[in-house]
Amino acid sequence: MVRYAAAALATNPEKTSRARGEYLRTHFKNMREVAAALTGLKLTKAYSYLSDVSDHKQIIPFRRFAGGVGRASQAKQFKATQGRWPEKSVKFITRLLKNAESNADAKNIELEDLYIKNIVVQQAPKTRRRTYRAHGRINPYQGHPTHVEIILSVNEAEVERSKDKDVVSPLSSLNRRQVARKRIEAARA
Repeated sequence: MVRYAAAALATNPEKTSRARGEYLRTHFKNMREVAAALTGLKLTKAYSYLSDVSDHKQIIPFRRFAGGVGRASQAKQFKATQGRWPEKSVKFITRLLKNAESNADAKNIELEDLYIKNIVVQQAPKTRRRTYRAHGRINPYQGHPTHVEIILSVNEAEVERSKDKDVVSPLSSLNRRQVARKRIEAARA
């Protein structure tokens, strides 16, 4: 039995479905950004989003690993400036979503209610090769594969917000310096 990194998140195993892929030959940085864009989406919406990305109609915003990534106007809708259309990572994540969906179907979970609760992307060991350079030198030529885990879940019943005004303490919106200043003023008075 394999151990999932996000096993603690699956509190109700009857309402969750999981899938994982190991040593996937797609770049870790691209896969991490795709996973960040998909987390929290409904499964049907995620499929349409991924098909739009592969057709270059929508973009995957690159936030953390954005060095050297070009700017694109499609990233404005995500309040970002940089983005790409990582086709290989999209292909792998679509396969994993289909696998998790079929696992949910085997558990008799309604597919329309599923949403992506969590996606864990980890670096796999690098594949090492070499490339030959000028003047008799050799440089490393490494691949950066990934391990990916997906957890789909059914939304819990939504709880309505209370009609009462939220009680907020006067100190909760202050930073440490402001709280200390208030404490000193209260001590002087």
